[in-house]
Amino acid sequence: MTAIHQTLGGAIALSDVEIQFGEGKHAVRALDGLDLEIKRGELVSILGPSGCGKSTIIGAIAGFTPLTRGHVHVDKKPVRAPGPDRGVVFQQHALFPWKTVERNVELGPKLRGVPKAERAKLTRDVLEHVGLSEFAKHYPHQLSGGMQQRVALARVLVNRPRALLMDEPFCSLDAQTRLSMQQMLLDLWHELHMTVVFVTHDVDEAVFLSDRVIVLTRRPATIKAEIHIDLPRPRTTEVLTTPEFTRYKREALELLLSESQPLKVHAPTAA
Repeated sequence: MTAIHQTLGGAIALSDVEIQFGEGKHAVRALDGLDLEIKRGELVSILGPSGCGKSTIIGAIAGFTPLTRGHVHVDKKPVRAPGPDRGVVFQQHALFPWKTVERNVELGPKLRGVPKAERAKLTRDVLEHVGLSEFAKHYPHQLSGGMQQRVALARVLVNRPRALLMDEPFCSLDAQTRLSMQQMLLDLWHELHMTVVFVTHDVDEAVFLSDRVIVLTRRPATIKAEIHIDLPRPRTTEVLTTPEFTRYKREALELLLSESQPLKVHAPTAA
């Protein structure tokens, strides 16, 4: 396999971050004084109740979402806008349907003015890494869902980001494809040494991938707990059936369920 440029992962720090959407009585506070540090090259997953603000954290680090209070730094530099040092992979691949796979992937380097020969080589290398070399001339509609997400990942990796931000990227995939994508992500992370922040609602996925799992409270979110995952690396699917994995899964699930909104049951009104 052709080697692509190894990227030194970036250190990420969120300090006293508050994010509020809207004004007055319609205001919604998503994050409330959140502090989080992620080391260079660390793979951290974020779990929390539905709607608690997990994706808002990705938006803050990416530079998409303005802060109401606090600071976000990558490598001690304040985040004020999006940048190629932080690549984002969303739930939906958002590929351009009229462009081939290779043209989708090369778009970032092209916009940055990378010469044609260099960006062609970067594109070939990254497509080889995600197993799509033979589909370079295909269009998105000719690919499966899992392959489309690989293209989305390649489109981010070609920019050599120091931080890879992933917002539930595999949630719409079937179980087998999802597990395959998780393993591919681990292989790429192990090789390229990026920092990865991975938002998910799936406890198994969080434990399988991560060095640490951050569990958030309900909205407005703060950190409820951190779980350090001491499972061997390189990590393969064999770990999923071990007692150690089950123990971490149980701990994360109990923390998550303790923050879930209770179902309100109303007594029937007497006739």
